[in-house]
Amino acid sequence: MKFFIDSANIDHIKEAASYGLLDGVTTNPSLVSKEGKNFRQLLDEIVKIVDGPISAEVVSTDYNGILKEAYELAKIHDNIVVKVPLIKEGIKAVKTLADEDIKTNVTLCFSPSQALLAAKAGASYISPFVGRLDDISHNGMELAKQIIQIYRNYNFKTQVLVASIRHPLHLVEAAMMGADVATMPFDVIEKLFKHPLTDIGLEKFLSDWHKSNQK
Repeated sequence: MKFFIDSANIDHIKEAASYGLLDGVTTNPSLVSKEGKNFRQLLDEIVKIVDGPISAEVVSTDYNGILKEAYELAKIHDNIVVKVPLIKEGIKAVKTLADEDIKTNVTLCFSPSQALLAAKAGASYISPFVGRLDDISHNGMELAKQIIQIYRNYNFKTQVLVASIRHPLHLVEAAMMGADVATMPFDVIEKLFKHPLTDIGLEKFLSDWHKSNQK
Protein backbone atom coordinates (compact mmCIF):
# COMPACT_ATOMS: atom_id res chain seq x y z
CA MET A 1 0.00 0.00 0.00
CA LYS A 2 1.17 3.53 -0.80
CA PHE A 3 1.09 6.20 1.90
CA PHE A 4 0.15 9.75 0.88
CA ILE A 5 -0.10 12.75 3.17
CA ASP A 6 -3.25 14.85 2.81
CA SER A 7 -1.81 18.29 3.42
CA ALA A 8 -0.56 21.55 1.94
CA ASN A 9 1.54 22.37 5.00
CA ILE A 10 5.19 22.34 3.96
CA ASP A 11 6.51 21.61 7.47
CA HIS A 12 4.21 18.63 7.86
CA ILE A 13 5.07 17.31 4.42
CA LYS A 14 8.80 17.63 5.12
CA GLU A 15 8.46 15.87 8.47
CA ALA A 16 6.39 13.01 7.01
CA ALA A 17 8.85 12.66 4.14
CA SER A 18 11.75 12.42 6.60
CA TYR A 19 10.34 9.09 7.86
CA GLY A 20 11.13 7.55 4.49
CA LEU A 21 7.61 6.14 4.16
CA LEU A 22 5.86 8.79 2.09
CA ASP A 23 4.87 7.93 -1.49
CA GLY A 24 2.86 11.00 -2.47
CA VAL A 25 0.77 14.02 -1.49
CA THR A 26 -2.86 15.04 -1.90
CA THR A 27 -4.05 18.62 -1.58
CA ASN A 28 -7.39 20.37 -1.99
CA PRO A 29 -8.61 23.98 -2.05
CA SER A 30 -9.51 23.92 1.66
CA LEU A 31 -6.03 22.71 2.67
CA VAL A 32 -4.34 25.25 0.40
CA SER A 33 -6.44 28.13 1.75
CA LYS A 34 -5.16 27.46 5.29
CA GLU A 35 -1.53 28.05 4.27
CA GLY A 36 -1.85 31.62 3.01
CA LYS A 37 0.45 30.92 0.06
CA ASN A 38 0.08 31.06 -3.69
CA PHE A 39 -1.06 27.66 -5.01
CA ARG A 40 1.65 27.49 -7.66
CA GLN A 41 4.29 28.40 -5.09
CA LEU A 42 3.11 25.60 -2.81
CA LEU A 43 3.20 23.03 -5.60
CA ASP A 44 6.70 24.12 -6.61
CA GLU A 45 7.83 23.48 -3.03
CA ILE A 46 6.01 20.18 -2.64
CA VAL A 47 7.40 18.56 -5.80
CA LYS A 48 10.91 19.26 -4.49
CA ILE A 49 10.17 17.41 -1.25
CA VAL A 50 8.29 14.30 -2.41
CA ASP A 51 9.19 12.33 -5.52
CA GLY A 52 5.79 10.82 -6.13
CA PRO A 53 2.25 11.66 -7.24
CA ILE A 54 1.12 15.13 -6.11
CA SER A 55 -2.62 15.71 -6.45
CA ALA A 56 -3.52 19.30 -7.27
CA GLU A 57 -7.21 20.17 -7.57
CA VAL A 58 -8.99 22.30 -10.13
CA VAL A 59 -11.65 24.76 -8.96
CA SER A 60 -13.58 25.11 -12.22
CA THR A 61 -16.79 23.13 -12.57
CA ASP A 62 -17.30 23.36 -16.34
CA TYR A 63 -15.58 21.13 -18.91
CA ASN A 64 -13.55 23.83 -20.63
CA GLY A 65 -12.52 25.46 -17.37
CA ILE A 66 -11.43 22.13 -15.89
CA LEU A 67 -9.34 21.34 -18.95
CA LYS A 68 -7.72 24.78 -18.96
CA GLU A 69 -6.67 24.41 -15.32
CA ALA A 70 -5.63 20.79 -15.85
CA TYR A 71 -3.24 21.67 -18.66
CA GLU A 72 -1.68 24.44 -16.58
CA LEU A 73 -1.23 22.14 -13.58
CA ALA A 74 0.20 19.30 -15.65
CA LYS A 75 2.91 21.60 -16.98
CA ILE A 76 4.29 22.24 -13.48
CA HIS A 77 5.88 18.83 -13.02
CA ASP A 78 5.60 15.27 -14.30
CA ASN A 79 4.44 14.14 -10.83
CA ILE A 80 1.37 16.38 -10.79
CA VAL A 81 -1.93 14.49 -10.81
CA VAL A 82 -4.92 16.66 -11.70
CA LYS A 83 -7.64 16.34 -9.09
CA VAL A 84 -11.14 16.61 -10.57
CA PRO A 85 -14.53 16.57 -8.79
CA LEU A 86 -16.91 13.72 -9.50
CA ILE A 87 -19.49 15.68 -11.49
CA LYS A 88 -20.68 15.29 -15.10
CA GLU A 89 -18.36 17.98 -16.45
CA GLY A 90 -15.53 16.53 -14.40
CA ILE A 91 -15.95 13.02 -15.80
CA LYS A 92 -16.08 14.41 -19.34
CA ALA A 93 -12.81 16.21 -18.67
CA VAL A 94 -11.23 13.10 -17.13
CA LYS A 95 -11.96 11.14 -20.30
CA THR A 96 -10.26 13.82 -22.41
CA LEU A 97 -7.28 14.05 -20.06
CA ALA A 98 -6.90 10.26 -19.96
CA ASP A 99 -6.80 10.16 -23.77
CA GLU A 100 -3.94 12.68 -23.57
CA ASP A 101 -2.07 10.67 -20.90
CA ILE A 102 -2.59 13.28 -18.19
CA LYS A 103 -3.07 11.61 -14.81
CA THR A 104 -6.20 12.37 -12.81
CA ASN A 105 -7.53 11.82 -9.32
CA VAL A 106 -11.33 11.88 -9.19
CA THR A 107 -12.34 13.25 -5.83
CA LEU A 108 -15.46 13.52 -3.66
CA CYS A 109 -16.62 9.98 -4.41
CA PHE A 110 -19.44 8.76 -2.18
CA SER A 111 -20.97 5.82 -4.06
CA PRO A 112 -19.88 2.71 -5.99
CA SER A 113 -21.74 3.90 -9.09
CA GLN A 114 -19.74 7.15 -9.08
CA ALA A 115 -16.53 5.14 -8.79
CA LEU A 116 -17.56 3.01 -11.76
CA LEU A 117 -18.04 6.14 -13.87
CA ALA A 118 -14.56 7.40 -12.96
CA ALA A 119 -12.93 4.10 -13.88
CA LYS A 120 -14.82 3.95 -17.19
CA ALA A 121 -13.56 7.47 -17.98
CA GLY A 122 -9.97 6.38 -17.36
CA ALA A 123 -9.20 8.06 -14.05
CA SER A 124 -5.78 7.26 -12.60
CA TYR A 125 -7.16 7.36 -9.03
CA ILE A 126 -10.56 7.35 -7.37
CA SER A 127 -10.88 8.96 -3.93
CA PRO A 128 -13.73 7.60 -1.79
CA PHE A 129 -14.19 9.88 1.24
CA VAL A 130 -14.70 7.35 4.01
CA GLY A 131 -14.61 9.71 6.99
CA ARG A 132 -17.26 12.02 5.63
CA LEU A 133 -19.59 9.07 5.13
CA ASP A 134 -18.96 7.96 8.71
CA ASP A 135 -19.91 11.49 9.79
CA ILE A 136 -23.44 11.00 8.45
CA SER A 137 -23.83 7.51 9.91
CA HIS A 138 -22.86 5.59 6.76
CA ASN A 139 -20.09 3.00 6.65
CA GLY A 140 -17.34 4.69 4.69
CA MET A 141 -15.09 1.65 4.61
CA GLU A 142 -17.89 -0.43 3.13
CA LEU A 143 -17.82 1.94 0.16
CA ALA A 144 -14.08 1.40 -0.25
CA LYS A 145 -14.63 -2.37 -0.11
CA GLN A 146 -17.31 -2.22 -2.80
CA ILE A 147 -15.16 -0.13 -5.12
CA ILE A 148 -12.18 -2.47 -4.74
CA GLN A 149 -14.38 -5.46 -5.57
CA ILE A 150 -15.92 -3.79 -8.63
CA TYR A 151 -12.55 -2.74 -9.97
CA ARG A 152 -11.17 -6.24 -9.50
CA ASN A 153 -14.20 -7.74 -11.27
CA TYR A 154 -13.37 -5.83 -14.44
CA ASN A 155 -9.61 -5.31 -14.09
CA PHE A 156 -9.91 -1.53 -14.08
CA LYS A 157 -6.54 0.18 -13.87
CA THR A 158 -7.88 3.03 -11.70
CA GLN A 159 -6.22 2.89 -8.28
CA VAL A 160 -8.36 3.11 -5.15
CA LEU A 161 -7.09 5.98 -3.01
CA VAL A 162 -8.89 5.88 0.34
CA ALA A 163 -9.36 9.47 1.50
CA SER A 164 -10.86 11.34 4.43
CA ILE A 165 -9.08 8.95 6.79
CA ARG A 166 -9.74 10.00 10.39
CA HIS A 167 -7.80 7.47 12.46
CA PRO A 168 -5.39 4.49 12.21
CA LEU A 169 -8.23 1.97 12.10
CA HIS A 170 -9.35 3.38 8.76
CA LEU A 171 -5.85 2.75 7.43
CA VAL A 172 -5.73 -0.82 8.74
CA GLU A 173 -9.11 -1.63 7.22
CA ALA A 174 -8.07 -0.11 3.89
CA ALA A 175 -4.88 -2.19 3.89
CA MET A 176 -6.78 -5.39 4.70
CA MET A 177 -9.17 -4.70 1.81
CA GLY A 178 -6.27 -4.23 -0.58
CA ALA A 179 -6.65 -0.51 -1.30
CA ASP A 180 -3.85 0.84 -3.49
CA VAL A 181 -3.32 4.07 -1.57
CA ALA A 182 -4.31 5.70 1.70
CA THR A 183 -4.02 9.45 2.12
CA MET A 184 -3.91 10.76 5.68
CA PRO A 185 -3.53 14.07 7.50
CA PHE A 186 -0.29 14.52 9.40
CA ASP A 187 -1.83 13.81 12.80
CA VAL A 188 -3.04 10.37 11.66
CA ILE A 189 0.42 9.52 10.31
CA GLU A 190 1.84 10.44 13.73
CA LYS A 191 -0.69 8.22 15.49
CA LEU A 192 0.45 5.18 13.48
CA PHE A 193 3.61 5.06 15.56
CA LYS A 194 1.78 5.11 18.89
CA HIS A 195 1.03 2.17 21.14
CA PRO A 196 1.02 2.26 24.96
CA LEU A 197 2.78 -1.10 25.23
CA THR A 198 5.63 0.20 23.07
CA ASP A 199 6.06 3.18 25.40
CA ILE A 200 5.86 1.01 28.51
CA GLY A 201 8.24 -1.56 27.09
CA LEU A 202 10.82 1.02 26.05
CA GLU A 203 10.63 2.74 29.42
CA LYS A 204 11.21 -0.62 31.13
CA PHE A 205 14.15 -1.54 28.90
CA LEU A 206 15.87 1.79 29.48
CA SER A 207 15.21 1.68 33.21
CA ASP A 208 16.73 -1.81 33.50
CA TRP A 209 19.71 -0.71 31.39
CA HIS A 210 20.47 2.19 33.67
CA LYS A 211 19.99 0.05 36.79
CA SER A 212 22.64 -2.35 35.55
CA ASN A 213 25.12 0.58 35.32
CA GLN A 214 25.71 -0.02 31.66
CA LYS A 215 27.66 2.68 29.85
